[in-house]
Amino acid sequence: MEKTTGQSKKIRRHMEGIVVSDRMQKTVVVAVTRIKEHPKYKKRFRVTKKYKAHDESDEHKMGDKVVIEESRPLSRSKRWVVIS
Repeated sequence: MEKTTGQSKKIRRHMEGIVVSDRMQKTVVVAVTRIKEHPKYKKRFRVTKKYKAHDESDEHKMGDKVVIEESRPLSRSKRWVVIS
């Protein structure tokens, strides 16, 4: 039986969204829209949430479609990094 070292890498969440603000330095605000379903009535509706993401090269502009990945806390409100 093989033993692992206990240093398994944590699986990080990915989300796809649209950049809605790029006014800050090295930070973009990404709006992520997802579909939820009401538990009782089964109606589906859209829910949009905004996330602040780190953009090191400042290359993404408003309206760009980006993928963000969860990371360690980079500031009080930044917990995501733009990966593409």
